[in-house]
Amino acid sequence: MFVQSRPRTMVGAAFTTLALIYHQTVHSLRGKHRNAVIGLLLTIAQSSVMILAFVVMYWVFGVRHSPIRGDFLLFIMSGILLFMIFNMAVGAVAGAGKSTSAMLKHGPLNTAISMCAAALGALYNNMLSALVLLGMYHALWMPLDLENWRGALAMLLFSWFSGCTVGLILLSITSWLPEIGPMLTRIVRRVNMIASGKMFVANMLPGFLLRAFDWNPLFHLIDQNRGFVFINYTPHNSNLTYPFYLTLTLLMIGLMAEFVTRNMMSLSYMAGR
Repeated sequence: MFVQSRPRTMVGAAFTTLALIYHQTVHSLRGKHRNAVIGLLLTIAQSSVMILAFVVMYWVFGVRHSPIRGDFLLFIMSGILLFMIFNMAVGAVAGAGKSTSAMLKHGPLNTAISMCAAALGALYNNMLSALVLLGMYHALWMPLDLENWRGALAMLLFSWFSGCTVGLILLSITSWLPEIGPMLTRIVRRVNMIASGKMFVANMLPGFLLRAFDWNPLFHLIDQNRGFVFINYTPHNSNLTYPFYLTLTLLMIGLMAEFVTRNMMSLSYMAGR
């Protein structure tokens, strides 16, 4: 009874890992609220409040029409939904659990499973939230008309994955600098409120102002997403090449940093401080 059973085949190991990821994902979803439905409703409410806030802000500024020829609410949602899934993926993975976490000292559980579970939990919540909001928009406001829904869905998933890689870098920093890591996570999420460019149209930005935003992969993804959503918009100042290579680079650096951290960190690392 004290001996841990180990899978003897690759297939058995794969099923064991997937089962652990599933149970850890459920645990991460239930960790925010005891009732998973209420947790989902809170995510929907958060997205709805942000959409409403931007609508009110545009109306206060006197802007009552979409900068892109098309529906105004759809223009706002095309940026807000990608911003939400990116930011929540960053926060979820960055807070997935350091290598010195007590739970990760148990044999079957490791940092990879913890990170995958946190990322999938954020994806599940935000995808359901987006589907509910778009469904309500279609049923209560006006029929939903997307030029290329497959491309828009791909941009949503790309934003989630890019946020996960940023969160992976921040998780590795948190393991070594517990005070600095959470602060950097908050800074990244706050900066994206403006730097994501969800309030602007990239084609209309002047060159000197464009340089303030084009370093951010989320800016490119939101602009490309609007190209898929609206038939009358073709992005000229953004591309998918930059966020792809940047996300791949952050993933490789994050995985290497996590590997080094997992092998060098110990429970007694901070004992002398």
